[in-house]
Amino acid sequence: MAKGAKARAAARKQRDKWKAKRWFTIRAPRNPWSFRIIGETIAEEPEQLVGRTFDIMQNELDGDFSKMHVQVVFRITDVVGGDALTEFSGHNVQKDHIRRQIRRYRGKVDDTVDVVTEDGYYVRFKPLLISRGRVKSSQKSAMRAKARDAILTMGASSTWIQLQKAVLDGTMETAIKEAVSTISPVRTAMIRRSQLLQSGVTGEDGPTLDEIHAEEKAAAAASLVEEVDVLAAAEASAELAEVDGDTSGAVESDEESSEESTEDTVVEEVVEEPADEADETPEADDGDSPDYTSMTVAELKGLLKEAGKPVSGKKADLISRLQE
Repeated sequence: MAKGAKARAAARKQRDKWKAKRWFTIRAPRNPWSFRIIGETIAEEPEQLVGRTFDIMQNELDGDFSKMHVQVVFRITDVVGGDALTEFSGHNVQKDHIRRQIRRYRGKVDDTVDVVTEDGYYVRFKPLLISRGRVKSSQKSAMRAKARDAILTMGASSTWIQLQKAVLDGTMETAIKEAVSTISPVRTAMIRRSQLLQSGVTGEDGPTLDEIHAEEKAAAAASLVEEVDVLAAAEASAELAEVDGDTSGAVESDEESSEESTEDTVVEEVVEEPADEADETPEADDGDSPDYTSMTVAELKGLLKEAGKPVSGKKADLISRLQE
């Protein structure tokens, strides 16, 4: 067997890896997102998905368009059937947004703070402070210490779920800004990055995955029924429009026929009137008086001259003088 034929035979025997892969649905954590679908990924085996990260912009996650520059990171922890379950791994503020905040004659203060939450999660926060004007080194140190104390206090008295909400809705940033503004006016206070270093005790709040599947099936069935109702209503309206069109056509034809009959009656009446006048005219003209109306103006004037009467005026005047 030739070398090229051997290579083709080996290629045919080789397994197609893409055909062996299948799609998995990526779901957000149970609390606070109730296993919401956030994306899809592909893999051969479910074990290959564990540890894989998935990024999504915050405005796509919760609809807050003021957070279009915030990237939320999830990490896949388990696979159940066709669902890849995740946990909140942290967030990142895009670098171009940070660069737009920094200007000349403004002070920049950043730090790294590690926090252990109430439920045992080990989290790292990286705050960033931008002052309204120039600040001294001593002021920067004091601002850094104030920001650190605010983060540690909030982290030690909150669970990991509560810290997630505080970071994403801006509550932590507001607390830091209020604490630091006592030293120097602050233009921007942000948590430019958060990172989950070690997991703690997982909460069991929120609906189960089976309940979410049941709700999704019910919503799909309801949407299908709604589509069927909309199509039926559209077909009924179309049939009603056709019936209305036929009825209006019949009414128009009846109106046209009635108009034609009315016109015929009017024409008959108009035609009959001259016939009556023609019948009455000979009766009025019975006698020896000449028919002056059939004469021309010249003939009438000739008769008036013979009678010695004036010849001026219209034809009706001439006739009336002759009849005197």
